[in-house]
Amino acid sequence: MDAEAIRHDFKVRYHHFKLLLNANNKALEIMTEIEQALEGTRPFGMNFIRSRCTAVSTAVWQVAKNLNEIAPSKYEDLYERFKAIQSEINPCLAHPDTGRQGPLVIPLDAIDKEMADQVGGKMANLGEIRNQLNMRVQNGFAITARAYYRFMEHNDLQSEIDRRIQATDVDRLDQLHALGADIRQLIIASPVPDDLSEAVMEAYRCLEEADGKGIRVAMRSSALGEDFAGASFAGQYLSELNVCSDDILDVYKEIVASKYGLAAMAYRLNRGIRDEDVAMCVGCMSMVDPVCGGVLYSRNPLNVRDHAVVINAVWGLPKSVVDGSSSTDLFIVSRRTPMKIIRKEIAVKEQKYVSYPDAGVCRIDDIGEERELPSLQDDQALELARIALKIEAHYGVAQDMEWAIQQDGTIVLLQCRSLQQVDRLGGRDLETSMEEAPGPVILEGGVAASPGTAGGPVFRVTKDVDMLRFPEGAILVAGQALPRWASLISRAAAIITEKGAVTGHLANVAREFGIPGLFGVEGALNLLKNGQTVTVDADSRRVYEGRIESLLEKREASRNLMQGSPVYEALRGAARFIVPLNLLDPDSPEFSPRNCRSFHDITRFSHEKAVHEMFRFGKRHRFPERSSKQLVVDVPMQWWVLNLDDGFGEEVGGKYVRIENIVSIPMLALWEGIIAVPWEGPPPVDGKGFASVLFQATTNQALLPTVRSKFANRNYFMISKNYCSLYSRLGFHFSSVEALVSERSSENYVSFQFKGGAADYERRHKRALFVGDILEEHGFRTTVRKDHITARLEAEDRETMEQRLRVIGYLTIHTRQLDMIMFNERSVSCYRKKIRKDIGQL
Repeated sequence: MDAEAIRHDFKVRYHHFKLLLNANNKALEIMTEIEQALEGTRPFGMNFIRSRCTAVSTAVWQVAKNLNEIAPSKYEDLYERFKAIQSEINPCLAHPDTGRQGPLVIPLDAIDKEMADQVGGKMANLGEIRNQLNMRVQNGFAITARAYYRFMEHNDLQSEIDRRIQATDVDRLDQLHALGADIRQLIIASPVPDDLSEAVMEAYRCLEEADGKGIRVAMRSSALGEDFAGASFAGQYLSELNVCSDDILDVYKEIVASKYGLAAMAYRLNRGIRDEDVAMCVGCMSMVDPVCGGVLYSRNPLNVRDHAVVINAVWGLPKSVVDGSSSTDLFIVSRRTPMKIIRKEIAVKEQKYVSYPDAGVCRIDDIGEERELPSLQDDQALELARIALKIEAHYGVAQDMEWAIQQDGTIVLLQCRSLQQVDRLGGRDLETSMEEAPGPVILEGGVAASPGTAGGPVFRVTKDVDMLRFPEGAILVAGQALPRWASLISRAAAIITEKGAVTGHLANVAREFGIPGLFGVEGALNLLKNGQTVTVDADSRRVYEGRIESLLEKREASRNLMQGSPVYEALRGAARFIVPLNLLDPDSPEFSPRNCRSFHDITRFSHEKAVHEMFRFGKRHRFPERSSKQLVVDVPMQWWVLNLDDGFGEEVGGKYVRIENIVSIPMLALWEGIIAVPWEGPPPVDGKGFASVLFQATTNQALLPTVRSKFANRNYFMISKNYCSLYSRLGFHFSSVEALVSERSSENYVSFQFKGGAADYERRHKRALFVGDILEEHGFRTTVRKDHITARLEAEDRETMEQRLRVIGYLTIHTRQLDMIMFNERSVSCYRKKIRKDIGQL
């Protein structure tokens, strides 16, 4: 092959080498995103998982493809490993099959708790307590998950919804709001297929036969996924009361559409619940006409050690209890025999909800003398408590129930689900005296709907548009504890409302997310102004002026609500085949395609072999232009340089190159760090450290510098003007550095790997942690596995990247043999101070 053909061949290979580097960096960036997502600091959905898995798969395929272009047909085994790993990832991303079989409609008489996958947890529980415990539950039927899928498939809605979700930045509340509105309109405008329409109306006709012609119904959401451990879904979906037969199908579509309400979408995102896991079932129950209604907890939701039964009650329908729109009566019942009421608070109830004669419900604002009367008689409260204990005993866990008492005194259960309990932070006494207040008190009173303490600026929310402007970390202040404020729960530091009770939907969600909530605080909207910094202490039912650090420092760390969720588990499952790095030692016989068990292994193997192939090119073709040159420097080590493109000031034909002829920006910065401070030699070693070195040298001959290895005697640079790779072996220590540094900050990166050492494993591991701590001080992301450390920095400006490369160059030289003194804390402290001082002077 003539010289021109060789130049062309090298140019083509260098082009593929650059493509491989780009794809490799893209893959590593995505792996970092996945690792950060698994830390649980921010919510993510299946769209994030699928897009990241697709992107990393594409990048890794490109890495393998470009390696095989650099060395044609030499590494084709990588393709088979790629396909095998991809086949392990795919099941983690698959859509669920749950609920796609069975009837479109099931009568309540045929439902029990084992049918949650067909009718949703809410209807399954109602069927269970009706049919197994003989509790009074209204007649009705469930429109099933299969019906939901039938409706969605008939109108080809799911693919269009997926497309719209993928095109939206769901981290932005305004875009999420607009997305939800569009999807809801899309669903409502879609026709119900004939077979589903006929099945629903036939079930209604059967209900008429049991309860009378023209019976009105309550239609309640009963979505799949609501029984996910720790998730309440309280108030996130639509329920419609007093619906006439003509409106049943339209209301059904509205409830299905409520899956894409702002609060519901934000809730699923923050709780890690997959959109596709939520098939919307709907319960249709004969409507009640109650004297009073409310919510019943079989235990105190705020204190796991308090076994009292908690009851909130209002006149009329229980709607104002669950949506937090009015004051409620409170009854606390001891479960000890004989049961008795141990606390009773009768509120001034200024309104109630009742059914219209034709359809729908209305709010009556003037209820006369009832406003100050107890909505519940003592014997009724005791009977409700007995019901609560019976249902709790059946399920074996605390229960949250919605109830109503009809005109004839019959107690009817409207809803039943597990109660999420929390413990009061610090167990402080709620009756803390004013003298103990650690700061000026602005507000006091109300109820601790969710325990805890938080500080931040006040933001008053009085209308829906205020939600779109709500800042991260603000204190949400509102008139009513409405369920729709739950869309702000991941942004709010705490919640204060003038109305609302511990049993309301918003209180449920606040406890679930660990957000302090103080409800029923009169005058909050008038006294608290936007931007005013306050501290909310829900445990003592106080709001303080300014930040009270003595309280805030005691608060619990925020919980990782994503962990354990379906979305989190899907990403964790996929990440097992993407992120782990198993191939650590290029000189090991195990370093081969067949041992690649993750995408990270494929990128590691391919990158190593690509560098090796580029170095071999000049030697293999006897082409001095593209052969490595020995660096002529006054440093007692051998350094070799391969110029990939424009890394030399002038082309070199011989065997040597001088540092003055190097124009590679990252190499020069790295070199400055290498020579900045002369190495003073190994640290003084104690007897145990020296013995460890001798033992390792005799048991692991591959570590000896005399053993032939491609890294044994040389330190290799591979450079262009903006790019540099360094592969170095200094005694027992192996390191590699790769950097791209230019004026385009977004493309800049530094990647560093370091492993090995002469001492035993524990000392080498401690040295890796030592180096990692120093690099983290300079902004690197680090990972330590055994004695191997990887570090990465990216997207910084040129000056910052050059400074960090000087740090890397310094550490490459000056952390040698520190592993031998890692059990001597005094020596470690001394060297840490010296290294920090030296780096500060670079």
